[in-house]
Amino acid sequence: MIVNNLLLKLKNRNIENIKKTQEVLLSMKGKIEVLLDIQAEINIRPSQTACDIILITKFASIEDMNAYLAHPAHLEVAKFIGNVLDTQASVCYEILKEDVI
Repeated sequence: MIVNNLLLKLKNRNIENIKKTQEVLLSMKGKIEVLLDIQAEINIRPSQTACDIILITKFASIEDMNAYLAHPAHLEVAKFIGNVLDTQASVCYEILKEDVI
């Protein structure tokens, strides 16, 4: 399984904007068949240096993740994010069957 974590720090960091961004991210749920799971969680300890949202997406393979990145629903969300984003960071990793206990 491929897990991609994306940390987002927004330009406008008020709670209404953060919640709207969370809703937009979660709008992909059920629209992209290769997307096994999606979470968009709001940081409960905001600070000047902290990120506002973590997006966690899960895929069966790296090929599925690449298909997700090219999917029209993702591209639409990416346009929105591009307009509200200040900075981002990501970590993508693979969970192997033998890693699961």
